[in-house]
Amino acid sequence: MTVENQKHTLSFHHRKLDNGLEIIGEHNPSAQTFAAGYFVKTGSRDETSEISGVSHFLEHMMFKGTERRTAEDINREFDELGANYNAFTSEEQTVYYGAVIADRSAALLDLLSDMIRPALRQEDFDMEKNVILEEIAMYDDRPNFKVFDQAREHYFSEHTLGNSVLGTVDSITALERDQMMAYFEKRYASNNMILCVSGNYDWSAIQSQIEEATKTWEAQESERFYPDSKGIVSQKSNSEERLHRCHVALYAPGVSAQAEERYAASILAYCIGGGHGSRLHWALIDKGLVDSASLWHSASDQHGDFSGYVSMEPAKYDEVMQVFRDCLMDVQDNGITSEEWKRAQRKFATGITLGGETPFSRLMSFGRSYQYGQEYMSVQQTVDRVKATTLDEGLKLLETRPFDSLFEYVLKPA
Repeated sequence: MTVENQKHTLSFHHRKLDNGLEIIGEHNPSAQTFAAGYFVKTGSRDETSEISGVSHFLEHMMFKGTERRTAEDINREFDELGANYNAFTSEEQTVYYGAVIADRSAALLDLLSDMIRPALRQEDFDMEKNVILEEIAMYDDRPNFKVFDQAREHYFSEHTLGNSVLGTVDSITALERDQMMAYFEKRYASNNMILCVSGNYDWSAIQSQIEEATKTWEAQESERFYPDSKGIVSQKSNSEERLHRCHVALYAPGVSAQAEERYAASILAYCIGGGHGSRLHWALIDKGLVDSASLWHSASDQHGDFSGYVSMEPAKYDEVMQVFRDCLMDVQDNGITSEEWKRAQRKFATGITLGGETPFSRLMSFGRSYQYGQEYMSVQQTVDRVKATTLDEGLKLLETRPFDSLFEYVLKPA
């Protein structure tokens, strides 16, 4: 299947292999580079408490070697390719990606496709477990990260969206290599992944190469469950002696990554707390009450939330949070002005355009959006959709009064 965009000479390609692996591509013949990434539909929300943190741990293990390559081989070959490469794990996705000069595309695909089938050697597992435990300790010293890790656990209660991406010291310590292997075989099935490519490439050559490289991969039952994910409404806190500032995470109901209203939700959040010129900027940052105050919309798989963050001196906590809540209530009660909406649209559209100017940056938005919606939208199509989103759509979202269901979690000094 090919969708042509003559104005920008871009082509969309799609192929589903017999084993269920989907290959998608956005071809740009004028690009000098090539980017590729395996998007695996798995993350902390797909874990049980017994294997909490296994998705992120497994991401590390992908770089520890395969039957064909050692860990040293993998890192050396990435460097020899001159690749910009990495991987990340979230609540919903694990992604392995790289970008190279266009004529090195075949070598990059060979490396990525091999490392996505790791050896998972016991000795590597034991050694990397210590690295994961060190990472947990490192993030424990970052209150702006920790406050959200703790807040999600309370806000989502028993729902797996509240699972920690890193896991806990106890869960990682107890995790066994065979548990990881069982998780890998189920969640890294060929029908639970998408290979996304962008930039300058030969589509026919890519299809042939990947079909050969993945011919032994098998489809499995990798279902994701979607229980009721309605968050709680409350105020909770935790105190730590080593802290000197208050860090607050906030959540309110939003819309999912599959909902058409996601554009309006993102623009609305931008108006309220999207940086310079937003309501929160003028109400809190400009007045020197906080060092950070923001609000954004997080659209995820069959779920969505407005999320916020505030950091301030403990003595200013009550004043700051009252101003924050008053700002949200004022927006719900009185709406957003047309000029605010237009400014946020332009900023949002500019961010999308800037993020799509290189194959490497385009890969992330392109792959993520397709995995959620099974629909291709070019940068221009997305920008056009943002520009076409009306203020009335935002006001309709406000009629549901999402901020009446605000959840606040504060991490503060003891």
